[in-house]
Amino acid sequence: MEDEVASGINPFLIVVIIIGVLFAGVVFFYLALRKKMMNKDVKRINDLRQGTSEQKINTEIIFQKLYVKYLKTPFLKRYLLKVRRRIEINNLDDEFLTRYQSAQIITKGLLVIIPLTIAIIVITHANILLMSICLIFELFIIDSATDGMVDKLDNNLLTQQIDFFAQMRHSYHETNMVGEAIYVTAQDSDHIEVARQAERIYEILNSSDPEMELEKYYDISPNNYLKEFAGISYLTQEFGDRKLDGESLYLRNLENITQEMQLEILKRDKLNYTFQSLAVISIAPMLMMEPLKNWSIGNFAFTQTFFLGKAGLIVQILIMVLTFVCYVLVRRLKDNGSVKRVEDNQNPWQAKVYKNPLGKKIVDEFMPKKNTADYRKEHQLLKDAASKQKLEWVYVNRLVMLVLAFLGSFVVIWCTHLIQINYIYSQPTSDYNLIANLEGSDLKKAMQRTENHNVFLNMFRGKRSTTQEDIKKAMVKHELYKSASEKTIDKESKLIYDKLVKINDEYIKWYEILFSVVLAYLGYVAPMLLLKFQVKMRQMAMEDEVMSYQVIILMLMRLERVDVEMILEWLERYADIFKDPISRCLNNYESGAWESLEAMKDEVTYQDFIRIIESLQSAVEKVPIREAFEELDSDRDYYKNKRRETNERLIKTKGMIGKVIGFAPMVTVFVGYLIIPLVFMGLKSMTSSMDQMSSMSNS
Repeated sequence: MEDEVASGINPFLIVVIIIGVLFAGVVFFYLALRKKMMNKDVKRINDLRQGTSEQKINTEIIFQKLYVKYLKTPFLKRYLLKVRRRIEINNLDDEFLTRYQSAQIITKGLLVIIPLTIAIIVITHANILLMSICLIFELFIIDSATDGMVDKLDNNLLTQQIDFFAQMRHSYHETNMVGEAIYVTAQDSDHIEVARQAERIYEILNSSDPEMELEKYYDISPNNYLKEFAGISYLTQEFGDRKLDGESLYLRNLENITQEMQLEILKRDKLNYTFQSLAVISIAPMLMMEPLKNWSIGNFAFTQTFFLGKAGLIVQILIMVLTFVCYVLVRRLKDNGSVKRVEDNQNPWQAKVYKNPLGKKIVDEFMPKKNTADYRKEHQLLKDAASKQKLEWVYVNRLVMLVLAFLGSFVVIWCTHLIQINYIYSQPTSDYNLIANLEGSDLKKAMQRTENHNVFLNMFRGKRSTTQEDIKKAMVKHELYKSASEKTIDKESKLIYDKLVKINDEYIKWYEILFSVVLAYLGYVAPMLLLKFQVKMRQMAMEDEVMSYQVIILMLMRLERVDVEMILEWLERYADIFKDPISRCLNNYESGAWESLEAMKDEVTYQDFIRIIESLQSAVEKVPIREAFEELDSDRDYYKNKRRETNERLIKTKGMIGKVIGFAPMVTVFVGYLIIPLVFMGLKSMTSSMDQMSSMSNS
């Protein structure tokens, strides 16, 4: 028996021992292999192999393929190229990164727009007009979304520049050479975008003709701060650095640029925070109109007369127009001065229209003749608004808006009459304007009465001389009312006659055509009004621009060999609002420095800029530049705090205006589309019901 037990246990022990030995061997082999893999050379090779090995799902390759697909898609191609034109400035000659970022932004936009399209179709499928306009609005939404994503890349570049300049200070302390410090910092930087810009500036500083290369770089630089950095670096390398109160003047100028960028980033962050939802709020009421209409009709049947008739359609269209205007204005207000705006102004559709002989002839008839007072006035308006359009293109827009506004309003008026007629033909006929909807047998009886009335409406429609007696005679002869009493025929004939009068009155009237003409005129002047609004927005930023001039002068005033003409060249390079006066001053500078500055002073009206011009005049004839602008250096902290306060005031003003404009459509929807119709139609329904009850009781 013991032998049997032993024979039963021994095989089991053998299996356990074998498994234990194998497990120990595997553990030992794993530990040995792990120790070997931790070897420095093997680890480095594995890192290199991992970095070069292709992943199963490589997002970069996916976006590169999507870029090619988007480029072949007619509708998406326009937005793709628009995004690309702005991104490639930051990326210089990096085609791979430009395509990757462009495709990534378009893909994110599609991920937003596709679900939104589905939601619009689901919510507004019962109202084809509303659905069509909402789908058109998606074009503006995706345009706004893509601009926001590109602005985010621009803001990231500004943030990278702050880190780069901080590292630049350390590199300059070590090398004491501008070009070498830029190169070392670019090589050590973890931010690809700013490192690429720095490498480009390093190449310019070491080129055979740095001044010419700098001028080329100024045209493609993503923002003014990189321009300032490149210009200050060149001047320092060319004329040498100097100590000012024991501190390097070059590093002090870098600090000034950094402070400017910090203020700009704070301003943009606050603007984005203030306007982050206003664009959506201005559009959202359009999607609320259909649910509000269904709720109102479902709970208060008497509102059908408004919502299903022409009055409701007119209010809907007015709200849509208001929403469109408010959305455009909010976008203009939200413009945070993006670092580089690139627009396709080479051959837009307006230029193609104007090149057509017939189009050119029509536009020239409306556009003021050259060298006239009106032409100079409107041309100056384009300059003041910083618009890249030509006056011919503006008038193409005006004429297109005129035609579209007239035809659109005329079609809408015609549709309102058809809708009102259809409403009369399809509305259930009841004796009272009830609060609740008809249901069941009551609804069936009301619809049968409507169908009976429609027979006689079709018989007499268009015959404006028809009387109630004519309708009664026809009813008596018709089989529908052969067995009806005289009282019923009188009652029904009156209802039919009232409907017939309303139907025959539904035709386009002279004052409706006049209304279309007025809307056409508003469409004609709308592009000019938008330019004037843009001028007002630029004037709000006037103080901020003049303060940026002060910072530029503060950086240049203590450099060697700097004169008034060089300061004017720098101001022109970074000017926006006052660019044209400064350019004219530079063009006339050779014929007389003081006189050209005096002419510029007479041309502008902003007092702070006039003070800068007067200081420049003093530097031309009387005192050195650093003495003419000595108050800028002594009151540097004051001007910095004032700049911060100016930005705060600008953001607050824009925010207040933006909230009024952004919430206007929502207030209009709730007040003009829900509350007022509900109260007005309710009172009208109660009055009508009381009159009917009174007449029945008297009879």
